[in-house]
Amino acid sequence: MTQIYGTFGPACGSRETLEAMFRAGMTGIRLNLSHCDLADSAGMLAAFREAASAAGVEAPQLVIDTQGPELRLGDLDAPLTLENGAAVQLGAGGIPVPAVVLAALEAGCQVLLDDGKLALEVMDASGGGAAARVLRGGVLTGRKSIKLPGKDLRLPVLTERDIQNIRQAEHFGVTGLLQPFVHSGEELCRLRRILAEHGAGYLKLFAKIETLEGAAHLDDILPQADVVVIARGDLGNDMPLWHLPAVQKDIAAACRAAGKPFIVVTQMLASMEHSPVPTRAEVSDIFNAVADGAWGVMVTGETAVGRYPAEAIRYLTETAREARRYLAKHA
Repeated sequence: MTQIYGTFGPACGSRETLEAMFRAGMTGIRLNLSHCDLADSAGMLAAFREAASAAGVEAPQLVIDTQGPELRLGDLDAPLTLENGAAVQLGAGGIPVPAVVLAALEAGCQVLLDDGKLALEVMDASGGGAAARVLRGGVLTGRKSIKLPGKDLRLPVLTERDIQNIRQAEHFGVTGLLQPFVHSGEELCRLRRILAEHGAGYLKLFAKIETLEGAAHLDDILPQADVVVIARGDLGNDMPLWHLPAVQKDIAAACRAAGKPFIVVTQMLASMEHSPVPTRAEVSDIFNAVADGAWGVMVTGETAVGRYPAEAIRYLTETAREARRYLAKHA
């Protein structure tokens, strides 16, 4: 059976919607702790458990996505519209970015925001900030991801806030931890030690492969991970997009050879944030991921902020089921 994961958000926070998602085939859900804490989500998590019980799902999976070494913007007072060609300021008096990013900025450096949806080019970096030009505009909100292609900015495997959440994981019924930007098996070993120290050694470890370096070190990562996550958002930012399908295929093949479960995630049903019906390309993407051996598939914004969360889960479930039928027929 293919594991079907949704993602928590305002679009699916009610008991009724969560029950509809379970009845449509959802087996687990992701909570992104970059935007909230477990305690903040207590009401939604209670609704999750009630919905699972009502739908007859006895062991619903709750996986938390830590902030970890992922870099994110600070808070913005209001959404910011960035027009192509416009000048923007990063740092003091402008878009709030982490200090480690400011220190790495230099003229000519490209900056990707919100999983690469927006792109900037640094024109000048001095005086505690940086002036940049918008290459690919759009609407920017706070706490979105920020990436500097080609620059390796390392942070601790867990933040202090992550550790506070991990201490409460058992109380809130957390079953797994999604660790961002895994580059080596040693990082996962360190992470397991920290989890054990804080009473969460039981958590299943999902290693998110989000960089070419992580993909290159799979042989080192695979023995230490419980599940590998092919996280195509940031992974796609690390290369020309036309290279991404081959990298996904290589990771899937390595996982199959090692007998390691893997999940495919990012934009699987992106059009369903606004449409009740997916594109043919999206359905084919899901089918091929399962046909390639995926243990699970996951949607993010489709259920977190989309207009049709239960319908998205239904398309994810039915397409995965059809892929398994195909595999059984051609075994």
